[in-house]
Amino acid sequence: MSTVVKPRYLIPQVRQDLKKKMVFVTGPRQVGKTTLARSLRGAEAGYLNWDIAEHRERILRRQLPPGLLWIFDEIHKYRAWRAFLKGLFDGRRARQRILVTGSARLECYRHGGESLQGRYHLLRLHPFSVAELGLQKPEELHDLLTLGGFPEPYLAGSEVEAKRWSREYRNLLLREEVTSLEQVQDLGTLELLALRLPELVGSPLSINSLREDLQVSHKTTAKWISILERLFAIFRIPPFGAPRIRAVKKEQKHYQFDWTLVPDPDLRFENLVAAHLLKWVHFQQDTQGRDLELRYFRDVDRREVDFVLVERKAPIVLVECKWSEGDVDRGLRYLKTRFPGVEAWQIAATGQRDYLTPEGIRVCPALVFLKTLA
Repeated sequence: MSTVVKPRYLIPQVRQDLKKKMVFVTGPRQVGKTTLARSLRGAEAGYLNWDIAEHRERILRRQLPPGLLWIFDEIHKYRAWRAFLKGLFDGRRARQRILVTGSARLECYRHGGESLQGRYHLLRLHPFSVAELGLQKPEELHDLLTLGGFPEPYLAGSEVEAKRWSREYRNLLLREEVTSLEQVQDLGTLELLALRLPELVGSPLSINSLREDLQVSHKTTAKWISILERLFAIFRIPPFGAPRIRAVKKEQKHYQFDWTLVPDPDLRFENLVAAHLLKWVHFQQDTQGRDLELRYFRDVDRREVDFVLVERKAPIVLVECKWSEGDVDRGLRYLKTRFPGVEAWQIAATGQRDYLTPEGIRVCPALVFLKTLA
């Protein structure tokens, strides 16, 4: 694999936002937040990690580096981190810049306690994608599908190493991150849930069915799924409904941030596309303030469309995923007729044909579409 990885896609926005406010960079564990932070000019002199005893002592004593960039990694493990950052920001000298990085707990706790409202911009860092890597060839997409988008397994270029990484990563989340975020009495059953979910990717998720499988309460099952979502192990997307269509309106679909866990190739590809779309949505929300959502469509007649991008409650893009070339999906045709002005795509992981149907649906190889999500 000869791909040369460029600096992470958020760096220009981080630099721009640091001129005005604090910047919080959050996202899954091992997605590259620390690497991104330490790549900035002046980062090494101003980098402080709460997990390093010497750095922790400097933070507690307020003996901060003299440079104009302070980077606080894992600072949210400090009980008084919100008040600490508020004081630093309010009393900062001219041109002082403050970058904060963290994963689940930063995302979870940033809304509570001492208010930091108006003092920071939040940016969410996602795994590698086709557009970020500049992939051009089908075999490069296959590598991304096989190795996943997290930097360590992708850059290692080995499917075996990617599998080992995934197993170790799951253990890290369940044995360390969960216990630091929530009080969970039955980690073994939670792990069974985490093992079961990749098999259910792409279908509306029934809490009741999972509850019966795991022999725990509905409340506990729902809580555990919420925990896995806050840990960036999974993400969920709700259904899209509109007055003119008889859509289902309750059950959400879920996908894995590490799509290599999904055993079925078709569903793994669908998961990869979901992750790409979520990355684009979050980037547009965080940097442009757009009111975007990622949803899916399914109606009472079982017509489905994998993904619907919605802006201000109205659909703007429809996307249907297929492993190989074939006829245009009936669900996509149906939804396109209901919203004729909306951009519609049917993409194939292994397809080569690229054409526009009479209804205006673009049928093409997956790379053609995924490259547009920059």
